[in-house]
Amino acid sequence: MNKKLMALLLGVAMVTTVFTGCGQKKAADSGEIKIGVVLPLTGDIAAMGQSAKNAISLLDEQVNGKGGVLGKKVKFIIEDDENKPANSANVAQKLITEDVVGIIGSYSSKCSIAMAPVVNAAKIPMITGTSTNPKVTEAGEYIFRSCFIDPFQGTVIAKFAIGDLKAKTAAVLFDNGNDYSKGLSEFFQAEFKKEGGQVVDAETYANGDQDFNAQLTKIKALNPDILVLPDMYSNVGLITKQARAVGIKATFLGGDGWDSPDLFKIGGDSVNGSYFTNHFSPDDTSPEVVEYNKAYKAKFNTTPDATSGLVYDAGKILITAIEKAGSADPEKIKDTMKGLTVQVVSGKVSFDEKRNPVKSAVIIKVEDGKQKFVKKVNP
Repeated sequence: MNKKLMALLLGVAMVTTVFTGCGQKKAADSGEIKIGVVLPLTGDIAAMGQSAKNAISLLDEQVNGKGGVLGKKVKFIIEDDENKPANSANVAQKLITEDVVGIIGSYSSKCSIAMAPVVNAAKIPMITGTSTNPKVTEAGEYIFRSCFIDPFQGTVIAKFAIGDLKAKTAAVLFDNGNDYSKGLSEFFQAEFKKEGGQVVDAETYANGDQDFNAQLTKIKALNPDILVLPDMYSNVGLITKQARAVGIKATFLGGDGWDSPDLFKIGGDSVNGSYFTNHFSPDDTSPEVVEYNKAYKAKFNTTPDATSGLVYDAGKILITAIEKAGSADPEKIKDTMKGLTVQVVSGKVSFDEKRNPVKSAVIIKVEDGKQKFVKKVNP
């Protein structure tokens, strides 16, 4: 490399560093504290996005109603990623240019995996309330989450199936192009086999598929005790209806992606008798859940789901980190978050070395179109 080129590259690096530093200083010194939020407000899981938006609206009202943070108003800037990874990365970059001090989101693992490297490179703390794939926080030290991860969730599903349902055989049907769906499937299968169960079939589909009869016909012939559907409510409801239509008698199980009132609208009676893992239950009597339920119902006239609670938790953790840091400097916020221990709606949260929380899960049963709390499972 010649000296002129080396000097040019060094100059570019210095300018980049200066602008990054100026951007963070501007964010910290602004008259308001800006927090970015990335949600799927449109697209295939818009119902989840709306629940999350409600949670941010409630947090906004509570925080700014008490005078904001550090004497400044908190401004939540919400962007829609449509549950598309490319959009997530793009809106994250847009938020960074608007001098946010932190970012909440996205909802799905595939979107958070896409945006995390962008946010980490900008040295802005990001916390997702709902993305459970382990890859999310592997992007770097600025990336956090407030939900448990899929290895734990997959283990909980498998242990419940064998220990509580006495299942000996299982089939799995999952979206092979979705990090959440594929990852949860793999973790469930590994634990189910480890516990002595037999996975008789693992079938896949692609995002956007509407007809699952070919896969379900194969599964029916094997007559498994359980059929695990590790995907979002929008696909699950379609699959359960078609599964019952072809004569599958297995008990359906799934993960936290099932948690939406729209599961019942799409799946109807076919989802009754099913079970799924979740992060908390509105039936929990802990003070944090009771208080959150009361505030949410008062504002939106409906019972909160786990999505709203988890996104609320993510925002609350970020706000708490700013308060405890005594600064809106992203670097100080990140360092403070690493050492936080805070009681939120979904439980007590502190972070491990990979910035993942160690926390409990709950088992929910779908009964007569409603969620029924079954049990809490600790790590």
